[in-house]
Amino acid sequence: MIGSLVTAVLGWSLVALVIAATAARGAIAYAHRRGMLDQPGQRRSHALPTPRGGGIGIVLACTVVLPGVLWGLPGRWPASVIASLVLALLLVAAIGWWDDHRPLRQWPRLGVQLMATALFSLALLVDAGITWQWLPLLVLAGGWSINLHNFMDGIDALLAQQGVFVSAGIGCLAASVDQPALAGAGIAVAAACAGFWLYNRPPARIFMGDVGSGSVGLLLFALAAMVWRLEPALLWPALILGSGFVTDASLTLLNRFLRGRRWYAPHREHLYQWLVRSGRTHARAVAWYLGWNLLVAAPAAFMARQHPAMALPACAAVYTVAGATWIVTKRRCMRRALKKDRHVAP
Repeated sequence: MIGSLVTAVLGWSLVALVIAATAARGAIAYAHRRGMLDQPGQRRSHALPTPRGGGIGIVLACTVVLPGVLWGLPGRWPASVIASLVLALLLVAAIGWWDDHRPLRQWPRLGVQLMATALFSLALLVDAGITWQWLPLLVLAGGWSINLHNFMDGIDALLAQQGVFVSAGIGCLAASVDQPALAGAGIAVAAACAGFWLYNRPPARIFMGDVGSGSVGLLLFALAAMVWRLEPALLWPALILGSGFVTDASLTLLNRFLRGRRWYAPHREHLYQWLVRSGRTHARAVAWYLGWNLLVAAPAAFMARQHPAMALPACAAVYTVAGATWIVTKRRCMRRALKKDRHVAP
C-alpha cells in the first residue's frame, strides 16, 4: 500500500516537473517574441534584459496535476474544494498574465486576487462546517500571501526555492496526519516549482513574472489553509516554514508605511535586495535564505509538529528571531552598500 502511494506521488510529481520545465522553456521564446523582457535599472537586481512569464509553467502543471492528486489518492478532498482551488489559481494566474503583458493598476489586481481567495476559502469552510467568521481572515491571509510572494520575487531562484521548501514541508505535515492526498499535492507543487527553477537558477534564463509569483503565493496559502483544516495545530509549523519570506516582506512593508511610501510601488528595500546591493551575488543571497530554512525553519517546524503544546510559542520565537536577524542583517548590508557606492540611498 505504502509503495503504491509513493509510486503515485512520484509519478504525479514527475508530470508536474516536466510540464513546468517544458512550459518555462517555451515561455522564453514567447517572451522574446512579445518583448516581455525585464530591463536592468535602478529597481532591478539583474544585469541583462531577461524574459518574464515563465511561472506559467507552474500554473499549467498544478492545474493538470492537483485535481488528479487531491481526488485520486487516499484522503480524497471534496470536488467543491478542488474545483474552487483550480478556479482561484486560474483567476490569479490570468490577472498576473495580463499584468505581465500590459501593466495594470494595483486595485484591479488586488480585487481579482481577493475574489479568488474568497472563492477557495468559502468552499473550504463550507466543506469543513467551520463558521463563516473565519472567512475575512482567510481572504486577507490569502491576499497577503499572493502579494508578499510577488514582492519577494526579485532575484534569481529565490521564490522558486521557497516554493519547493514550503510546499514540500506542508506535504510532510499532511503526511504526518495520514493525509496522502494533501501530502501528494504539496510534493507536486514542490516539483512544479523545481521544474521552473531549472531555468531560473543563477544566472536566470527567465523570470517567474506576476503570473507565477502570485500563483505560488496562492498555492502556498491554499496548502497551509488545507492543512489547518485537517488539524488546526498544524498551522503553526506551516507558518514557521514560511518565516523567512513573511518576515522580510512584512517588515519591509511596515517600514515603508512608517516612512510614508506607497506599499505597492516597485523598490529595492527588501533584505534580499540589500544583500545583492551590498555586493553579494544572487546565488549567495539565495543561499542565505536557504540556510535560514534548513537550519532554523525546518528544525523548528519539526519540533512544533512533535510537541503541539509548544507549537505557538515556537512559532512566536522563530518570528522574533527572524525579525531581529532582519534588522541586524539589513543594517550591515546598508552600511556595506553605502561604502561600496556612496550614491546608494539608505
